[in-house]
Amino acid sequence: MSFPGSRILTSPALASASLVEAFRNVVTPHISDNLGRHIGARGLTRYNRSGKLVGTALTVKTRPGDNLYIYKALTLLEPGHVLVIDAQGDSNNAVIGELIKLYAQQRGCVGFIVDGAIRDVASFEDTPCYARSVVHCGPYKSGPGEINVPVSIGGMIVNPGDLIVGDEDGLVAFSQADAEQVLVKARQHEAHEEQVKAEIASGAIDQSWLDKVLEKAGLAN
Repeated sequence: MSFPGSRILTSPALASASLVEAFRNVVTPHISDNLGRHIGARGLTRYNRSGKLVGTALTVKTRPGDNLYIYKALTLLEPGHVLVIDAQGDSNNAVIGELIKLYAQQRGCVGFIVDGAIRDVASFEDTPCYARSVVHCGPYKSGPGEINVPVSIGGMIVNPGDLIVGDEDGLVAFSQADAEQVLVKARQHEAHEEQVKAEIASGAIDQSWLDKVLEKAGLAN
C-alpha cells in the first residue's frame, strides 16, 4: 500500500551491530547537548527499571486507540528493531500490552516507544519501554494507520531507520548518516565532563568551568 494514510513502506537497513554497541555506553544528555539541546522526546515515562535501549526505529502511526497496523508491523520486525508507535498521545485505549511485547521480543524487537497508552505495565519492568500513559482499556482493530513513515514522539520527529538511544534520562533519535558524528561529539562531551568532575573533586573554590560561563555573561565579579 502506498496511499497517504494507509501506507506500508519498506523498512530501511538496520544499524550495524558495531554502531549499536558503540552507543551502549553513551548517555542521552551527552547526545542531546550536541543536537542543539532541543531534539529529544518529552512527556514520556520510562516503564522499565533498568537497561539501555539502543536500536533501529521501525515506525508506526496509528489512529488513536487502534492497533491494527501495529499487528501488521509485528510481522515486519527484524532483530534490532525498536517498535516506535505514534498513537497521537491518546490515553483512552492502550495500543500494546504483554502479548504484543512477548511476540515482538521473539522476533528480535529490543524495545518499545509509544506516544500513547500501554497496559500490562508490570510486564515491561525488564524490557525497555517508554510511553505517554497507562490504561487498562484495550485497543480497537479497525485502522487506519501507516508503517515506516515519519512519526512524532513527544515532539521529536523519528524517521524509519533512525538510531534510537534511551536511558533513565529519556529518548533521542537521529539518522544513521549522522550517527558517527554524534558519537564523536558525545564522547568529547563525556571527556569534558570528566575534567569538570576532577576539578570539582579538587576542592578548589575557583573553578574554570564555572568562571568561563560567568565571564561570558558578564557576571564574573
